[in-house]
Amino acid sequence: MAGPNILDESRPMWRSFVIFLIPLMLSSVLQSAGSTLNSIFVGRLIGVDALGAISAFFPLLFFLISFLVGLSSGASVLIGQAYGAGDQHKMKRVTGTVLLMGLALGVVVAIIGLLFADRVMNALGTPHNIFSDALGYARIVLVFSPILFAYIIYVTALRGTGDSQTPFYFLIISTVVGIVLTPMLIRGWFGLPHLGVFSAAVAFVVSNFVAFASMLIYLRARRHPLALDKEIVSDLRFDPDIARRAIQIGVPTGLQVVMVSLAEIAVLSFVNRFGSHATAAYGAVNQVVSYVQFPAVSMGITASIFGAQCIGARRNDKLASVVHVAVALNYIVGAVLVALCYFFAWNILGWFITDPGTLRLAHTLLFITLWGYLIFGNSAVLSGVMRASGAVLWPTAISIFGIWGVEVPTAYIFMHRIGLDGVWIGYPVAFCVTLMLQSSYYFFVWKKQRHERLI
Repeated sequence: MAGPNILDESRPMWRSFVIFLIPLMLSSVLQSAGSTLNSIFVGRLIGVDALGAISAFFPLLFFLISFLVGLSSGASVLIGQAYGAGDQHKMKRVTGTVLLMGLALGVVVAIIGLLFADRVMNALGTPHNIFSDALGYARIVLVFSPILFAYIIYVTALRGTGDSQTPFYFLIISTVVGIVLTPMLIRGWFGLPHLGVFSAAVAFVVSNFVAFASMLIYLRARRHPLALDKEIVSDLRFDPDIARRAIQIGVPTGLQVVMVSLAEIAVLSFVNRFGSHATAAYGAVNQVVSYVQFPAVSMGITASIFGAQCIGARRNDKLASVVHVAVALNYIVGAVLVALCYFFAWNILGWFITDPGTLRLAHTLLFITLWGYLIFGNSAVLSGVMRASGAVLWPTAISIFGIWGVEVPTAYIFMHRIGLDGVWIGYPVAFCVTLMLQSSYYFFVWKKQRHERLI
């Protein structure tokens, strides 16, 4: 089934947003919760070293996924425009080309994983006592990258048609299979092998494969526009024009994800100077912030997809409405979540922290930074709508400047002026500066341009 039609004049636009947003946000929450539960299983049933082995692989996985996120972002824009134009053939061509690119990237990653994973894990400084387990975990996940990458590409393609419900249903299947299978493999229940730390890796691969295969069968049964039929299979070939467009949008987006990750490492190094209590406070607040960030990020994705559909349908007159609705929902949903987090701050942080001193540090961090994610969401909406037209260079440059030109230097300077609280100040300052620059580019440059379909 296709998703809500943003061009349907009989339905208020905010309702189409909500229909698309709810499964999208729940997907983010479910992924985070599933990852947390699997970490608990490994940490409690095997031990801290096993959990450390899995954690040691995360920086490498995040780096590799960032490029796939970029490619997927380009695909969602192109498919969104084709969907808005009512051109199913182009939708299938884009899906076929980007799916082939994702599979090719997955094969390259799998080969690198087999040949060079040990060197990469060594370069990351993986501790010797967990090196062997971390390497085994990494190789299992990396070898099956083609399947995982194809699944992610397909999910993004479906969202490009406005369908966020189908991916959500099968994410539920993936999460349940993973949660059930991990402890079964750890304990060797029902005749299954005892896989120890590798249980989480095998469960991760199997759960995603089951969800992907089930989703493809479901799409064929429902005759979804993007069902894996003969036309899409025949379009599994390299189309230079589509590939170029997807890369033009995808590379800057992927680069931004990498730069955000590197900035967090820099900020964490500042926090670590104040001791383990500060680091623990930072980790606890990040858990809380992630749930507030989900709506903001989801709003940007939704604005990008619906904006692409409007451009595809040659209804540029509706782009301003997309921005207005997305920004309004960002502040409404975000304000409710921020208010709840502020009101129940001590209770929520108490789930992660028991030490009173660390709890006070985390409480201060939460109050300094959390409101800034409302501003972050506003920027995400503007950036998303501009990305829908293929305009990614300047919005990405502005975002990277906000991170490395404002956030990191501000945190560093204020850290030396007022101590640990100064590190936290970098976040809201960066969000505000980024919004001012994004708004300036949006109103004075982008809105004055004529936006045509990219395909």
